[in-house]
Order: sequence, then C-alpha cells, then structure tokens
Amino acid sequence: MDQHPFAKTLRQTMTDAEQLLWRHLRARRLNGQKFRRQQPIGPYIVDCVHFGARLIVEADGGQHNGSDRDSVRDAWLEQQGFKVMRFWNNDILRNPEGVLSSILEAPEQPAPPLPRPLSREGRGE
Repeated sequence: MDQHPFAKTLRQTMTDAEQLLWRHLRARRLNGQKFRRQQPIGPYIVDCVHFGARLIVEADGGQHNGSDRDSVRDAWLEQQGFKVMRFWNNDILRNPEGVLSSILEAPEQPAPPLPRPLSREGRGE
C-alpha cells in the first residue's frame, strides 16, 4: 500500500500540537540536515523524522495512552536504527521550549546501532 497520499493528508490535517512542534523543528538543522514531517518509513508514517540523526519525534494525544500498537511500532522503528521520542500534546503546547530542548539534545547521545543486513543465507539466496 502506497503511504504517500495518506502522509500528504496527515500533513494537511495536523493537530495543534503537531503544528507547533513542526514550526519549531522545521527551521532547525542537525548535522546539516532538516527534519521532515509526516514521513512514511516502512509500514508506518511518523510525525517528524531527522534521517541524519536517525531520530523520530512523535506528538501523542489521548488515543496513544498505553497503546500496544505504539510499542510494536516503536520496536520496529528502533530495529531499523531509529531513536523514537514521544511527547504528549499537552506538554508540547504548554512547554514547547522544554520539548525542543530535549529533542535537540538527543542527537548528542550515541545513536542506536543500525541493524545488520541479512546474510545471503538469511535472504534465501
């Protein structure tokens, strides 16, 4: 299934918290690269991603409270070598500078190791 049309719809219907987060992130560069929003990665669409830092930032509302789907999704993204940071919409709206500070400090921490490619035997070749 092509995720690109749905990602475009999500970019056009962002929540207030996502819009505020994006306003702060779009002007920031880390390692000379920009954040991207509502980006398809594998079977998922992430709120904001910085490919150079392998960093994903998610804005979560009440629908994410204790969601098993989120933990499965995060585990898959982490297996792909990404660090996933989640912030509650309420925190983004009330303390955007604190959230932004946490995000911008994250790339200074060691990035998770990239997954090793499968051997030829593992791919059935």
